[in-house]
Amino acid sequence: MICFDWCFPEAARILALKDAEIICHPANLVLPYAPKAMFARSIENRVFTITANRIGVEERGGERLSFIGLSQVTSPKMEVLIQAGESVEDAGVVEVDLLLARNKWITSLKSCV
Repeated sequence: MICFDWCFPEAARILALKDAEIICHPANLVLPYAPKAMFARSIENRVFTITANRIGVEERGGERLSFIGLSQVTSPKMEVLIQAGESVEDAGVVEVDLLLARNKWITSLKSCV
């Protein structure tokens, strides 16, 4: 899924219905909403998400874009597993348990009965 696709829940849903366990999301984000929205994409589809975003400023034709950074990995439980900062290039590694993404139950069966 790329950049502004975070705004459309259908994009993540289609990927999840096609058995995606991890949704990768390369981006050029200038608005602060996507990192928070990816929590929802993770839990509503029970997948991991990886958002890789830019930092810094770019100027073109008199326009100035400030990229928000905040690259992150989120879990199907709506947890941030790792997150980069807003202004420093960073790289990180985190282990994920794909069994969490394969379990599509938000609650246990016992609590549904």
